[in-house]
Amino acid sequence: MGNGLKTRHLTMMGLGSAISAGLFLGTGVGIQAAGPAVLLAYLVAGAVVMLVMQMLGEMAAARPSSGAFSAYARQAFGHWAGFTMGWLYWFMLIMVLGAEMTGAAAIMSAWFGVPPWVPALVCVVFFAVVNLAKVGGFGEFEFWFAFIKVAVIVLFLVLGVALIFGLLPGHSFVGTQHFIKDGFMPNGLPGVAAGLLAVAFAFGGIEIVTIAAAESEDPARSIRTAVRSVIWRIGLFYIGSVLVITFLLPFDQIQGAETAAESPFTRVLELAHLPGVVGLMEAVIVLSLLSAFNAQIYASSRLCHALAREGDAPKLFGVTNRENAPVAAVLLSMFFAFASVGLQWWNPSGLLAFLLNAVGGVLIVVWLFIAASFLKLHPELVRRGEISTVRVWGYPWTGWLVIGALIGLVVLMLFDAAARTQIFSVTAVTAVLVLLSIVPGRRAAARERARR
Repeated sequence: MGNGLKTRHLTMMGLGSAISAGLFLGTGVGIQAAGPAVLLAYLVAGAVVMLVMQMLGEMAAARPSSGAFSAYARQAFGHWAGFTMGWLYWFMLIMVLGAEMTGAAAIMSAWFGVPPWVPALVCVVFFAVVNLAKVGGFGEFEFWFAFIKVAVIVLFLVLGVALIFGLLPGHSFVGTQHFIKDGFMPNGLPGVAAGLLAVAFAFGGIEIVTIAAAESEDPARSIRTAVRSVIWRIGLFYIGSVLVITFLLPFDQIQGAETAAESPFTRVLELAHLPGVVGLMEAVIVLSLLSAFNAQIYASSRLCHALAREGDAPKLFGVTNRENAPVAAVLLSMFFAFASVGLQWWNPSGLLAFLLNAVGGVLIVVWLFIAASFLKLHPELVRRGEISTVRVWGYPWTGWLVIGALIGLVVLMLFDAAARTQIFSVTAVTAVLVLLSIVPGRRAAARERARR
């Protein structure tokens, strides 16, 4: 694989994956559950993800691999763990990008008056070409894609602050009339718990930074810079957006959104009397979806390529073209992406709900394995002098703190009817993958004995 990604590419890939349409459409769900106290939920979720990324960053800087957490799980716990983590995350990316393309195609079909499958097919083909090109070109494309999205969020925050302080013509200082009208925690601790469930996976996707690191110019330096900048920028965007929304909109008027017109972001921008604000938000949501789709096609194809190199996928998926892009792995991701889109329009009874329910739970399993792999590998990395400038302090308490927090989240989910199905779904999918790992595991063991 080639070394063509710059630090700014990695940073924007992380932002592009974590800041998707969920920020613009789903933020209201957490606020509705917890009120302004949803900020506490974001801080807790952000702290857990920050520690997970620091642990992953230490391992990735020491041993760069396009298999990322899959490779470290294999090194820590053996073949079954690497196989399960790799294919589990690949499954999650495929399901998520299918949902993202469905959402983007629905909006674009309304723009052009064509069936949704037409823009979906055009976009899937276009992104296939992008991902089959030289990786530096892909990185540049994703950089500008994500940059536009980030610029809009910055504009939203600037306008929001101006509205709060009455700096725009025709507006006066808002103060805390909306922010604490119903109290900081209107639904008490149960509301904060519900808010935590709503925002727990908001930061999911930044793990892609370490998958891409293997194709960066200087993995250790790139990971250190990208991980830190992605974490604080995402924190600023999410927490800043929640502050602006809760200061400017009455609590009882904030809710989840199905369309751009219902988004709390749209309603805040309408306060500034910007023309065409619904159309602007629709365009931003489409860009967000396509940016995340692009980054996830990259990540899923690289994971598949890494799995093939380990003997956990057919050798065909380990082949690269002249531009060092894994052609078959990219085409496989594209095929399943379009199949996933079709599945969502066909929607066989119960199947789609089961698969999508597993998606949220996948992140918990992946984060648990990252923490467990760190606990196992950190002493080895120290002993061999492999630790770079990216180092997690507080071993082993850091790892155990994250594991404890994630187990607490699972317990919380078990008491919530909607979230409980995620646990059951991902448990079933993980168990199937562990069983499937047995056959290639025996082959890998046989190869190892033959080499000896």
